Amino acid sequence: MSCQWKDKVLAVTEAGFESLALELFQFQYQNNLVYKEYTDALHIKPVSVKSISEIPFLPIRFFKSHRVQTTAFDPAAVFESSGTTGTVNSHHYVKDTDLYKQSFKKAFEIFYGNINDWCIIGLLPSYLERQNSSLVFMINELIRLSGYQSSGFYLDEFEKLYSTLKELEAKQQKTLLIGVTFALLDFADFYSKKENSPLKHTVIMETGGMKGRRKELIREEVHDILKKAFGISSVHSEYGMTELLSQAYSNRDGIFRCPPWMKIVLRDEEDPLCVRHVSDTFKVSDTFKVSDTGVINVIDLSNIYSCCFIATDDAGKLYPDGSFEVLGRIDNSDLRGCSLMIL
Repeated sequence: MSCQWKDKVLAVTEAGFESLALELFQFQYQNNLVYKEYTDALHIKPVSVKSISEIPFLPIRFFKSHRVQTTAFDPAAVFESSGTTGTVNSHHYVKDTDLYKQSFKKAFEIFYGNINDWCIIGLLPSYLERQNSSLVFMINELIRLSGYQSSGFYLDEFEKLYSTLKELEAKQQKTLLIGVTFALLDFADFYSKKENSPLKHTVIMETGGMKGRRKELIREEVHDILKKAFGISSVHSEYGMTELLSQAYSNRDGIFRCPPWMKIVLRDEEDPLCVRHVSDTFKVSDTFKVSDTGVINVIDLSNIYSCCFIATDDAGKLYPDGSFEVLGRIDNSDLRGCSLMIL
């Protein structure tokens, strides 16, 4: 059954997405106690759910307070979110790490081509101290698949990283420098003081995350600093989280696109249990504008054994072609649906 679901998810087409989403909704309602009780608390009858807009989305905070797991299994990995002292972190119990590997590898190839063509450099200080980081897991595997000699994690080795990038640029080697925001900004300071030679063959990708290390900046400010420091025209971004096994990517201006098995819908800010806008893909919203704003719900079909339908804390803008922007965070008090269920 595991292989059957995996194959169906990673091969899903635009035309078949909603049908598979509804199939997985029924599977998870029957086999995920937390999701079942949440759905029941909303007085939603599974037999009446016939479209994407009728599927209930589990508030993401449940990954902090409950074991969100579909079917009984001993996890192959438990991914944990980062947090400051005293905070409660999310836990994602992963049945099949091979599914995660296939998901992020295929998504990378969709957006960036063959992984073997790239040198992958990870700039993730502090995250490397956490063996249960899904981000570190992903980048470590991309580094391994790259097979390029200079691929690897560079902690605070800015001099070494600088020299490596110069060598790669001289060889015109396609390079991905992926890192958390504060680390990229620190390296940008270092790089700009060395020289202003532009990076012509290097993609800079930020994954978010200031973690109190720097003054909080909006995405546009971060990108402007990085573009000026590295002499590049655009900064790429990755949208992912501990609770998901898929990622969306942006190659400029913070406009993200999803792989075929991942979709974004918006819920109403005033009524968090109401899915208000979806892209034209699903043909269920007659009022969808050229772009519209709301709070982001994620459908990640690769979350077969946790929950595919997650209500995040991110405000966003959705476009008719399914691309989206992340506008910031919302107040958790808006997720009133959480109070409907006490386990």
